[in-house]
Amino acid sequence: MSRVCELTGKGPMVGNNVSHAKNRTRRRFLPNLNDVTLQSETLGRGIKMRISASALRSVDHRGGLDAYLAKAKDTELSANAQKVKKEIAKAQAAVA
Repeated sequence: MSRVCELTGKGPMVGNNVSHAKNRTRRRFLPNLNDVTLQSETLGRGIKMRISASALRSVDHRGGLDAYLAKAKDTELSANAQKVKKEIAKAQAAVA
């Protein structure tokens, strides 16, 4: 399982551990990923995703998964998230 957020595309970054004596050793900064089930009002079901804590806050701020995916760029989304986005758009078009 890769360490990449399904909604934002955030992945591991690299940098240095710096000791008091200024010795530098390489390290990885991993994103804070959580396995969550987000509810889609349009589809009426939950969708399991592995997203970062900051993405979870963004989803809440925008008013839910449906609103977040409507504004999200397809290049940042994972294949699973793109599939869900298309399902939601199709369901909204059928209702309207």
